[in-house]
Order: sequence, then structure tokens, then C-alpha cells
Amino acid sequence: MSLSEAASEYISVYCKELPPLLTRLAAVPELKRLDGISMHCGCDYAGFPVYKKIRGPYSRYVHSLAVAGIIWNFTKDIKQAVAGLMHDIATPVFAHTVDFMNRDYLVQESTEEKTEMLIKESKEIMRLLTEAGIKAEEVSDYHRYPVADNATPMLSADRLEYTLGNSFFVYRWEIDKIKEIYNKILLGTNEKQIEELCFGAIGEAETFTRVSLQNCRLFISPENRYAMQYLADLLRNAMEKQILSEADLFSTEPEVIRKLKSNKDTAKLWEIYQSISQVTEAAEKEEGKICVKVPAKKRYINPLVKTEAGFFRITDLKEEVKNEMQAVLEKNLDLWLCAV
Repeated sequence: MSLSEAASEYISVYCKELPPLLTRLAAVPELKRLDGISMHCGCDYAGFPVYKKIRGPYSRYVHSLAVAGIIWNFTKDIKQAVAGLMHDIATPVFAHTVDFMNRDYLVQESTEEKTEMLIKESKEIMRLLTEAGIKAEEVSDYHRYPVADNATPMLSADRLEYTLGNSFFVYRWEIDKIKEIYNKILLGTNEKQIEELCFGAIGEAETFTRVSLQNCRLFISPENRYAMQYLADLLRNAMEKQILSEADLFSTEPEVIRKLKSNKDTAKLWEIYQSISQVTEAAEKEEGKICVKVPAKKRYINPLVKTEAGFFRITDLKEEVKNEMQAVLEKNLDLWLCAV
């Protein structure tokens, strides 16, 4: 595995040492491709200030390794950990931007159906799984394992990782702060009698929830929504002109950017995209500007907290957090977005 020093230090917070099967799987080309897919869905290629000082690169590869580490740390179940490692193997370039291209704004799972296919088509992955006595079907759908993934707003390894990942790489939290949060997490049983990652302390749960809401505001911000729609339209345009193929979507971002720059029309559109630094919201469409309305998935977490009186959601314990969460959920996204 070739990772930056920051990424290696970050991943080690979750699991000091991955089991050999995970490290071997992480070295196959189908997984290594994710090192060329950013966690920011292409928004970090625009001119938005929030992405200019990231402690990066923060890729889908880093995310996948960290998710696998979290699952292994709490379950010691190799099948669950492999499912976590594999869960983004079908992620296309610019990630959820392709969901936008597929008009899958609110669920954002339009590409996941390829996961099992990609696993089964890889001779190396199948060899390693067979040697470990694991069937492809057991690791191709991480939704089946609640510690790996569960329904919003519960806490899972996937949501835990990208929340703390953004905290470290984008908001530049120190690694010790990430450790403080992570060390207060334990495996519990929720109100539905399902296993769920939860917090053993209210303070850390509150801090985590607030940064998860910061993430949600970033994900549904005018800038992110406009950027993802712009990129979705650019990709569609490039495919219609046969500058890009379906297969190109499952290569890497540097490769796709190179192809976009090879054509004068898409090169100009890419140049414009990189210059966008601010997006405004308006109730009415502004004349003379390219304005769009873009819905979005609201990603939020209401973690479970273990107290002396039992398990409670953080919103049952902290009224201010409940109100802050409600404000995010009630955010009106039915507005026109225009690049400044």
C-alpha cells in the first residue's frame, strides 16, 4: 500500500494492523484504482475555499481501508471487514456525481449494483476469497452487516469514517482529537435490537454529532450541489460526444480529466469549472446566468449514547443538538443555484 504519511497515520487510528487477507486484497488493481477517486465527488477540483487547505489526498481508497479497519476492530469478523473494504469498489470517477448524472440525487446508490460483478470478474480477488473460504456473495453487499452500514441516522463504520475523515483532512482536526472521539466508541445494541456503534460518553457524542452536521451542511451546500450537477452535465456531454466512454467512468479521475482536456469544448468547460469559487441561492432564477435547482441527500447521524440509565440518542440528551439537527433537516433546497 502506497499512502501518504498523513493517510497512514489516520488509518492506524482505527486498527493498528489489518489482517493479512485485507492487506492482500487492498493491493489488487480493482481496489488500488480507488486511490484515484477523491472522497469529495469532484468538488475539490473547483475553486471553493473549503477544499484549498485539505490535509490530503483523501481518497476512496483511504476511506475503504479505514472502514475495513473499523469493522475489524469492533467485530473481528473477516467477512464483514472484507465487505467494508470492498463496498466502494464500483465507485466511478467523481463518485456520487455519477449518481447525479443518473438522476439518483436522494438515494445515491445507482452504481452499487456493479459491486458483485467487479468482485467476481477479478481473478485475483476471487483467488484470495476462495483461499479464505469466503464466497463473493458474502462480501459484495455491506448493507447486510449493520456495523458496516445501516439506515440513517444510525452510526455505522461507513458514516463514522467519512465524518472523522473530513474532520481530519478537510477541517484539519489534529490526530489526537480523532483518537479521543474514536476511543469513546463501543459496540452496543440499539432500540431495534440491532448491533450499532455507539458512544460511551455524552461529550464526545455531542462533538461528533456537531461535526457530522457540519459535514451535512457542506454536502448540501450550494457550492457542492452546483458543482456536482455541473460535473454530471459535463460528463454526460463528454459521453455524448464520445470523448468519454462508460468504461472511462470506472478508471481514475486523473485519466478522465486528461481526456476532458484533450477536446477543446470540454477543456473549456473544465477550465470554467475550476474557476467556480462561489455559488449563491435565490428564490427566483437570475436572468443572464446559468441557474439550476438541485436536490440532495441529507446525510446526518443521531448516534446512540450509553449512559448509566441506558442507551439514548444524543437528541434525547441534548436539546441544543436536537434543534441544530432539525434546522439542517428543514433546510430548503428548492432554490435556484447560480455561480458567481
